[in-house]
Amino acid sequence: MNWIILFIAGLFEVVFAFCLGKAKETNGNEMYLWYIGFFVAVSLSMGLLIKATQALPIGTAYAVWTGIGAVGSVLVGIIVFKEPVTLLRILFLTTLIGSIVGLKAVSAH
Repeated sequence: MNWIILFIAGLFEVVFAFCLGKAKETNGNEMYLWYIGFFVAVSLSMGLLIKATQALPIGTAYAVWTGIGAVGSVLVGIIVFKEPVTLLRILFLTTLIGSIVGLKAVSAH
């Protein structure tokens, strides 16, 4: 269950990165709404990370959390914000995914 909580925390990290990207593209009231979304997502992400680290090793949990956020944010950047897709980006993204899976596999919990 703690791994599921950690995964959801990582997804909220992607949400807060998405909100930052959308806030950058807007102005006025819409921009403030995206910033509110950012703060809500950060709060949920951190709260769930805290909950997960009560049972999981902090180093592994933090690395997996940031890895999920990094992979998800890169994918959102490519899909939503039309960032470039290059062979090297895909290579390093694949390496990062493998590292996340490896850390989970060798974790004691």
